[in-house]
Amino acid sequence: MAFDVKNEAAHGDDVESVHEALLWRDNGWTARVVKNEDDDGWAVAMTRQGESEPALVGPWTMGRDKKNPKPLDVSAFNVLVKTASEVLRRAEQHRHAMLNRSVTVSGDGGTVTVALEIVPDEYESYAVLSARDAFGEELASCRVRPDFKLNSASASAWVEDGFRKPR
Repeated sequence: MAFDVKNEAAHGDDVESVHEALLWRDNGWTARVVKNEDDDGWAVAMTRQGESEPALVGPWTMGRDKKNPKPLDVSAFNVLVKTASEVLRRAEQHRHAMLNRSVTVSGDGGTVTVALEIVPDEYESYAVLSARDAFGEELASCRVRPDFKLNSASASAWVEDGFRKPR
């Protein structure tokens, strides 16, 4: 199965649409039906354009002869795009949740939202601790260790200490 790729120098990353029985490429996605290595069935891999790894790999339906895969069609492709997009969205939400936390505490001047944003880095990760008032105005910000534990107690202590860098 050869890829029908346009001249990338003239068209950037544009890739020509392909609508074949086992390969469907359109709207920035590629669906490829492949033999399932684990059993006698078939699988479909959904890969977003520009990515090296599929976002989604799942079982694919057998055709009427119970031997060959069912051919891809526009409806199946659209469902696969929607599902793969949702998988990527959830993975991004999970990553965001792992790297960002916030707690709202009461201070002398009202409520303060204290946030911790972890900045991953291959050599030296760090985190940024910040405080915002009820109107979203930044009150303070400082760099802390990426393993800083943000909770109500540590946020309150930071606010009460005048936003001095935590130890």
